Amino acid sequence: MDPKTLRYTQEHEWVAWDGATATVGISDHAQHALGDITFVELPKPGNRLKAGEALGVVESVKAASDIFAPVAGVVKEVNATLAGAPESINQDPYGRGWVCRLEGVDAAQVQALMSADQYEQFCNQGH
Repeated sequence: MDPKTLRYTQEHEWVAWDGATATVGISDHAQHALGDITFVELPKPGNRLKAGEALGVVESVKAASDIFAPVAGVVKEVNATLAGAPESINQDPYGRGWVCRLEGVDAAQVQALMSADQYEQFCNQGH
């Protein structure tokens, strides 16, 4: 996925929206700050999430951090490969390192998130 076309949260999650499904992951900025990722706790398919609710946990050599739902929706699919290869988030945060896919998402919630340029400015301000 092209990071320039994604939407971002202040908690450093990204969303790729195809009009029906929102793919969620954590940004390159976040994975750099976390360091080597050693474990990912994924949400359960079928879970209904509210925007801002913790959907899982990512653990690294430095810290454990919640992953937050950037938008409300129902977990349609999780990236099961992260269970055996959590380092995929470090190696390819916008590709193989995606976390989950949500359905039943309101497009207005996606559009309300930061654009790539806004997110870059946010990160450059020390966030």
